[in-house]
Amino acid sequence: MLSILIPTKDYDCHQLIEQLHEQGEKMEYDYEIIVGEDGTRHDFLEKNINADILTNCRRIIRTDNIGRANIRNLLAVEAKFPYILFIDSDAIVEKDDFLECYIKALKDYDVVCGGLYHADTLTNKECSLRYRYEKNADKRRDADLRNQRPYNEFSTFNFAIKKELFTSIFFKPEITRYGYEDTLFGKELEKRGIEILHINNKLLHNGLEKNAIFLSKVEQSLMTLSEIEKEIGTTPLLSAVSKLSRWHMTRVYLFVWRQFRSTMVKNLTSKTPSLTILNLYKLGYFLLNRKQRG
Repeated sequence: MLSILIPTKDYDCHQLIEQLHEQGEKMEYDYEIIVGEDGTRHDFLEKNINADILTNCRRIIRTDNIGRANIRNLLAVEAKFPYILFIDSDAIVEKDDFLECYIKALKDYDVVCGGLYHADTLTNKECSLRYRYEKNADKRRDADLRNQRPYNEFSTFNFAIKKELFTSIFFKPEITRYGYEDTLFGKELEKRGIEILHINNKLLHNGLEKNAIFLSKVEQSLMTLSEIEKEIGTTPLLSAVSKLSRWHMTRVYLFVWRQFRSTMVKNLTSKTPSLTILNLYKLGYFLLNRKQRG
């Protein structure tokens, strides 16, 4: 009934594979686990070798990196069951009935999002930017809140979908950098009138990057946004861009942003970064990238 798909690159996800396998073996339903190694280094391939050994598990190993959207699309095509469950490799399962909750929800819905959460304590202050960003977002991640804005809150981190539906849409293959493939997919579901159910079947997100790496990923996502902004429609950042344009303040903001860019980066890569500064930085970086694109 259920194909569990785990896209990964250079990440040790053997614990996640074992957790899902243990629950799968206890179910009365057929299942499989497919791990998609997207240009993964050899040392990480060795760490995830249990995907080649455990029953109902297998791996697809790509020597080249085809990107977040394409590896997910490939895994969906390879899945043999009518429902597919996408899980990011940096997740940890802490619910004993995690798979059963999805099986129950999928009886009535074609798309179900389980959600994510983060630990109460930060163990590595070098990851403080991503941690503060995610903990702030956790306030809006209860299922009741997500169901108020089901399409805007769609996330690829932990969701299940009918295979037939997914393969009629796919993630946009042109998106090879980090960011916004989930936003576009949610928009397409809304356009088609497909109902999304959000449930509290959360996974612990364990893959927090160091500040400089996360800031680089934020910049990648903003480059992606500048390429597809017409398809996205509106976001809080694009709304801010529109306001600056109406007020004829775009050039002024970008000029000031350039003067303080290095100061903002210094804050964002420190052990005590500011989310306000992150938002100001994102706005300026997007405007800069849009200007460079012409």
